[in-house]
Amino acid sequence: MMRLIFLGAPGAGKGTQAQRVSAKYSLPQVSTGDILRDAVKSNTELGKKAQGFIQKGFLVSDEIILGIVKERLAKDDCQKGYILDGFPRTIIQAQAFNGNLSQSRAKIDYVLNIEVPEDKILERLSGRRVCTKCGEGYHLIFKNPLKENICDKCGSGLYQRKDDQKETIIERLRQYREQTLPLIDYYKKQNVLRTINGDEQIDLISKKIDDLLSGLRA
Repeated sequence: MMRLIFLGAPGAGKGTQAQRVSAKYSLPQVSTGDILRDAVKSNTELGKKAQGFIQKGFLVSDEIILGIVKERLAKDDCQKGYILDGFPRTIIQAQAFNGNLSQSRAKIDYVLNIEVPEDKILERLSGRRVCTKCGEGYHLIFKNPLKENICDKCGSGLYQRKDDQKETIIERLRQYREQTLPLIDYYKKQNVLRTINGDEQIDLISKKIDDLLSGLRA
């Protein structure tokens, strides 16, 4: 049994590392964005309520998010453990989720905080470019196309997504500091927080996480 939460600012690489852990340990990677879309698509009762918020341009309420997460974690593939990616986002969500865990006498094993300096996050995200036709991804520093702003695969032009524009990144980081960063102290007090340096090679980060998790399998 292994129950994990991945924390980290946008662009810190938590999704990539969660995906690797998911594959290695055969654990479902539960992303709130994915399960929210699935609930809406499946037209569940909570999905219908969520759709009402989305259609009005509002953030989906904590109550609905918590309900959708609870439904997802009750499925068979989560009974031997899971990885929460992007949840909880706030102290309120974390407290309510802890209450749900206590009711079922379960607990989170580790909260893995992938830590990367904000200037490096800006560099990572703002350098991203995407092909307008085939969707191939590039980076101005780490993966430049052979010809400037031209896709190597299909020859189409590249563009910068709105989410990768500097102003958008700065706002996302501000929201993270205000809403999610307090979770670090919250989980530190529960002695489940483990901080990983995310400003290193992806394989090295994966090894450090694997070394940590191997103790749970012992």
